[in-house]
Amino acid sequence: MRQSKLILLIMVLLSWLTLPFLGKRYIKRFLPGALFMCGLIYGESVYAERKRWWVIHKKIHPNLTGETPLILGPFLVGSLWILRFTYGKFFIYLLLNAVANLFFVFPFYSLFKRIGIFTLVRLSRMQLAGLFFIKSVIMYIFQFGYEKVKSKV
Repeated sequence: MRQSKLILLIMVLLSWLTLPFLGKRYIKRFLPGALFMCGLIYGESVYAERKRWWVIHKKIHPNLTGETPLILGPFLVGSLWILRFTYGKFFIYLLLNAVANLFFVFPFYSLFKRIGIFTLVRLSRMQLAGLFFIKSVIMYIFQFGYEKVKSKV
């Protein structure tokens, strides 16, 4: 149990330790899109818990959802990095997201399941990958719209 929590905390910390290399300019530019998606994913996690799409067995804190370390760590920071290197190149963005999502859905899921962090229940791995793909498109559209509105102000 402690090993699982430690792995989750290390994932969050390692993600955040990369932020100084991203640069303040890019963090400021892409944070709205990444935070929008974090909020959307948080809502999705509440819905998924009710529908038993998956079960999170380990939480870092009882008052937080099980997805919190994944949302605030690798997802938030990873989204900033992916937007930083691919924004404006939609097909490269989709390709990089597909690779990252498939990496999470296959090797990382197997590891997380084996060490008892979470298990898919009513969702297959390919459905989870599809869900990730849809969310990546939504984030790109949001960021694109945000930048259009911001440039008019």
